[in-house]
Amino acid sequence: MKRLFSFLLLLISTLVRAQVPKVSSGSIQRLEAFPSKYVDARNIDVWLPDGYPAAGTYAVLYMHDGQMLFDSTITWNRQEWRVDETAGRLQREGLTIPFIVVAIPNHPKYRFAEYFPSIAAKVMSVNLTRIDSLRIELQGRVRSFYYMKFLTEELKPYIDRHFATYTDAAHTFIAGSSMGGLISLYGFTEYPKVFGGAACLSTHWPGSLKRFSGTETNFPYIKEYVGLRLKKPGKRRLYFDRGDRTLDSFYAPFQPVIDSIAKKREYGSRNYRTLVFPGADHSERAWAARLEEPLLFLFGRRKDQ
Repeated sequence: MKRLFSFLLLLISTLVRAQVPKVSSGSIQRLEAFPSKYVDARNIDVWLPDGYPAAGTYAVLYMHDGQMLFDSTITWNRQEWRVDETAGRLQREGLTIPFIVVAIPNHPKYRFAEYFPSIAAKVMSVNLTRIDSLRIELQGRVRSFYYMKFLTEELKPYIDRHFATYTDAAHTFIAGSSMGGLISLYGFTEYPKVFGGAACLSTHWPGSLKRFSGTETNFPYIKEYVGLRLKKPGKRRLYFDRGDRTLDSFYAPFQPVIDSIAKKREYGSRNYRTLVFPGADHSERAWAARLEEPLLFLFGRRKDQ
């Protein structure tokens, strides 16, 4: 019965993901079953703002959990990030430079495995008990190394060939929430020549899908990974935030530790932001309500633009 339920859940998720989202601002171009030698093929939705390509050349935001971004009528929980509404409005008002959004859906079975930073898993490998526990959650092995290879070596080159985009890191960004926050940070640390900034909302610092309390998390290994791999910012930008309700309420002890590491790496107010939203929970509605913050931080017009 459990196996049948899992199959039906996967089937429903697949059918839902097959629908092209309806947007109220801009338009969606779908890349059907985008092939990869690194990960399973999946549909990629590219959001283009109104008037595209009139602006000439556009910056790019790559976002994880792409099936949750645009249309609540086809999401499993009837929630969405309202990316088209917010990104469209900010561009119409001239508050940001022109940009497009590349929405990459998660794999229902391998989401955790694709989003858990592989270097953090490597750090954990010295602790056999912890790494064995992690492998169960990973469905066998960590896949984030391959997921990022897919994104940087296959998907990004295709986007840059077929859309009017800037190809440099200064105009290429990555964003996600929860485990999507972890993989966004991983992309930022491991691909500095690809991504000029990252937005990590409600980052799931415990790094586990199991119940956790106190120190019974994977955070010590994630902290060590960040300490090893986070370099000085240069002109790159890094954004974090969290709420204080539901799952977000667990993140309060962890985010300041990461903030401290960033400060030691000389991140400051121009290139680093960490915010707390009282009353916000761990949901697409909460991320939609504050999406303007990371978009302005990454794409907001500056004096030199």
